[in-house]
Amino acid sequence: MPSDAVLYQAAALCLTYPDHDFRARLPLLREAAPQLREFTDHAVLTPADELAAHYVRVFDSGSRHSLHLSRWRDGDTGRRGRSPVRFGDVYRAHGLEFSGEELPDFLPAVLEFTARTGDIALLTEHREALEQLRSGLTEFGTPYACVLDAVCATLPGVSTGEG
Repeated sequence: MPSDAVLYQAAALCLTYPDHDFRARLPLLREAAPQLREFTDHAVLTPADELAAHYVRVFDSGSRHSLHLSRWRDGDTGRRGRSPVRFGDVYRAHGLEFSGEELPDFLPAVLEFTARTGDIALLTEHREALEQLRSGLTEFGTPYACVLDAVCATLPGVSTGEG
């Protein structure tokens, strides 16, 4: 496991819908991944219904803040249908079977895969998408941007720093 495995797993949890289980994990997330404290502190202080509504506003607003990585590269073209299949193929090559409710290109799933395997190839391959998402979240003024800041800071290359 890479030294960033805990961060990737924590970031995956931070980028999923903030349900009751998420709120119960906040103290652990805060301690395990200090890079995410800006977000976890915000989540602790925000009432559950407000945090859930904010998540929906941020991530259910079409492709502007899409957590599906292939959407950034392929848009809504026919090619996008094949891209998530490739993510599933990578998971299977590592002995993992994707069984989530989301598509395999869902960023929290990719982060969890990376945490479990130590293989950062999917993240680095989609670095540009991560940077675009990070920039969009920063412009939107959401604390979710710091989650992407922390993830991008672990990847090879230079973060664009735009936002």
